[in-house]
Amino acid sequence: MKTKDFIFGLVLVCLGFLFLADNLDLIHLDFTNLWPILIVLIGLAFGIGYLYDRKNYGLLMPATIFTLYGLLFWYCALTDWDTMHALWPMFLIGPGLGFYFMYLLGGKEKGLLVPAGILVGLGLIFLLRFGIILKYWSLILIVIGIYLIYKHFRAENKTDNYPD
Repeated sequence: MKTKDFIFGLVLVCLGFLFLADNLDLIHLDFTNLWPILIVLIGLAFGIGYLYDRKNYGLLMPATIFTLYGLLFWYCALTDWDTMHALWPMFLIGPGLGFYFMYLLGGKEKGLLVPAGILVGLGLIFLLRFGIILKYWSLILIVIGIYLIYKHFRAENKTDNYPD
């Protein structure tokens, strides 16, 4: 018998007894704020699946998405669902991180970096723009712009110093 079958079977038996005890009113489970843990566990199961078969790095995408979304839902369930108006960009960042982990831990296919960069970049921009974290996110754009202008003039001055 494989170890992973044993562990999965043990988890199913424990969950079965837990839900049966709740149904028979032996215990009272309040899943109002805990249901996102199940989504996190699904993500972790995909991650464990990857650890058992590292050639199957496609499992990293659902592992990342389920884990991140589960944590997001858990945070909202424990605090306030109204924060979702600012945290929705995490739905872009999740798949972006999945692509990045597939690149990092998989076959190093450079094509995975394009969607990773686009999704994480857009997610961060929207998170900073609509989020509560940084009200003045546009300062980042100004600093990057000043740096690029400075870099341009610095390079231009270096080429002007040499005689033709």
